[in-house]
Parts: sequence; structure tokens; C-alpha cells
Amino acid sequence: MSVLYLERLADTVLDDKLSYMSAVLIRGVKWCGKTSTAARQAKSILYMQDPDTANQNIEMAGIRPSNLLLGEKPRLLDEWQTAPVLWDSVRFAVDQDNANGQFILTGSATPSNDAVMHTGTGRIARMTMRTMSLFESLESTNEVSLANLFESPESIGGYSNLTVNDYAYLIARGGWPKAVVDSTSNKSWGLQTAKECFLSIIESDISRVDDIKRNPRYARSLLKSLARNTSTQANLKTIRADMESDGVTISDKTVASYVNSLRRIFILDEISAWSPKMRSKTALRSSPTWHLVDPSLAVAALDADPDRLLGDLSTMGLLFESLCVRDLRVYASMIDGDILHFRDRTGLEVDAIVQLNNGRWGAVEIKLGSTKAVEEAAANLFKLRNRIDTSAVSEPEFLMVLTGGQYAYRREDGIYVVPLGCLCP
Repeated sequence: MSVLYLERLADTVLDDKLSYMSAVLIRGVKWCGKTSTAARQAKSILYMQDPDTANQNIEMAGIRPSNLLLGEKPRLLDEWQTAPVLWDSVRFAVDQDNANGQFILTGSATPSNDAVMHTGTGRIARMTMRTMSLFESLESTNEVSLANLFESPESIGGYSNLTVNDYAYLIARGGWPKAVVDSTSNKSWGLQTAKECFLSIIESDISRVDDIKRNPRYARSLLKSLARNTSTQANLKTIRADMESDGVTISDKTVASYVNSLRRIFILDEISAWSPKMRSKTALRSSPTWHLVDPSLAVAALDADPDRLLGDLSTMGLLFESLCVRDLRVYASMIDGDILHFRDRTGLEVDAIVQLNNGRWGAVEIKLGSTKAVEEAAANLFKLRNRIDTSAVSEPEFLMVLTGGQYAYRREDGIYVVPLGCLCP
């Protein structure tokens, strides 16, 4: 029986990159759907971690790696980092024949810097896959396009039937393709994938990235602390102190090592700071904001579920922000954009800056609900706009409050109020 495949935005990106590049690397967290997306366009596949052939593949990679590249093109090299020499083999192969669309590489971990000889610049295009957005899981109404907001429409409209209870479930389930598909049959099944992924991270993945055995108890405590500090700029000393409050004795150096390992397996998806020129001399904060790649991992780390989230709306609000950031990142990637975070030393903070490669930008405040919260968010957005030196940085293309509410509309002051359940690329 075939497995249901829900179309991904990455399908279009991959198809486009294969049309003008010889090879494409799809990187991202394990279980986010990289292999399924790549296999739909590949004509032949090498599964490096297939138990039946893994040892032979590794042996061949050490003897004559070019043999592993033989096959109809595009050829998929799944989990290429298992034999890092494949990177240089692909790079060399496309130097000899620069025809487009020859290889697709997928990887759920980043090898050490000395594992490959060449960066692949100009030969191998890169793309990042994340877990599924609400657009991809068919849970958004798709009535408000992020791309269209850059054209400053005079009016927008939409209605999302997602309730706060629904968002609690979506945060806990996450955007893992298996969880999304399973939840269509049984909602409780949909909650299990993130728990299994969490256990895999702490028991094996965090060690497998560089074959250094790491303590699952430390990894669990670290992820729990990161979950508690989701959407904040806590430093590593704060994280370590938080872990020690759980009874874990650990050094700053070890915390940094574990955090770096989580980055290398794409579990951390921090937002970098935005640094525009300001009208005043107010200093900006440059620390990144913590986010896990999917909010469901934070729920698993906290040993929570939808009911517990609904009983702690403060925590749920932070995880709702993480859910919104995930979707914004997926949508922004489709318009050559990125998501950044703003905070200055006066305490003014804006949750997300959507910045395109051409410098155009929009600002987003994220609020789970309540009219009062939307008013506070709108005031924050105006403060930001007034502090930016628009002689050096353009005026914002839009100001938006992204909410867990029902209605999408443009206020009289020009600010867009958009439910996450209406947003799309």
C-alpha cells in the first residue's frame, strides 16, 4: 500500500534548482521528509544507511567512491554524510560534466569541517527543509499570502476555524509528515511521532553526528531547558543554571558542545538578530532567539500534551510563537527571504522581521489571542517603525500581528491582523 504524500513547497524549490544546477543538497532535521521529496524527482537512489548494503557502501566509498555515483540521473545519495567523501566525489564529477540535474544529496547532519575538501560553491546548490507548515498540512485556509503583503494590499480578508484547542494540538503534534498523515486517521497517533523523535535525539542522534558518546540525561535536560527558554535570548550560562536546577552538574564547555551537536543535526533553528540603523544611539542586542526546529519537540521535552498546554497559556504562548516562526521561515524561503529578530537595550522587542534578499522588510508581532494583546502588539510595531532610520533602511512594506484568532483584516492604521490558520506563502 502506498504511503500518502502531501505536496511540499520544497518540491518546487528542488525542481527549480535542478533546472540550473548540477547537484542539489537538501539538508534538514531527520524525519522532516527530505528523502520522500528527493525520491519523487530521482531516477536512481543510493540509500547509504540501508542495513543490507551499508557496510558495502562504506567500503566502496573508501576504495572507489565514483562507483556509488553510477546510476540514472538525477541520482539521489541519501544521508551522504555517512561517507563524507561522496561530497568531493560529486563535486569532482560535476566538474567533469556540468550538465544540470545530475545529483540530489540529502543529509540530516553536518559533517565536521575537515571531512570534505571543497565547499561545493558553484557546483552544489543548497536548500533547507523544515517540518510541514500549516499550508503544507492543509490546515491553513491560504487566504492571506505573505508574498502579497509585500505589495501592501488595501484590504485583506479571511476566516480561520482553528481554535486555541486546535493550536494546542498542532503545537504538540508538530509538522512531522508521519504525524500529519497519522493524525488524519487517529489524532492520538499524531502525537507519538514527536515523542519518538525526541527519544531518538537524546539516545542516539546527538552522539551519532560525530561518534562522540553523549549522556542521554544531559541531552534530555538540555532540550528541556531549551524548551523552557523557547522564544527567548537566554545565554548558555542561563541554560546551564537551568539544567543544574534539574540536578545535572555540567560545565559551560560541555553545554556548548551539546548545543553545537544539536545545531549540526538541525534540531536548533535559532533566529539571528536584525541590526538596522537606528534614529537614536540605542544599542541593539545581537543574541539569537532560541527555537527548536519544531515546537512539538519542546512539548516532548517538557513531557507535556495539549491539555497541559491549555492549562499553562503562558508557556503555550511561547510555543505558539515558535509554531509561527516555523511557518514564517518556510513561507519566507519561497520569496528569497529570511526571518530575523529585533530587540534593543530599552526593551523594545519585535518577534519576527521578514527580510528579503533585496532589503525589503516587514515586521511581525505574534500573539496567541485577546484584543488587548493585539493592541499592545500594534503599539510595539509602530515604536519599531519610528525608531528605524529610514534614510538607511527602507520603510517597512507591512506591519502584521500574527494571531491565534479567527479573522484576517487590515486595521484603519494599516496594520494587518492575520490568523496563522489563514497564512500561506
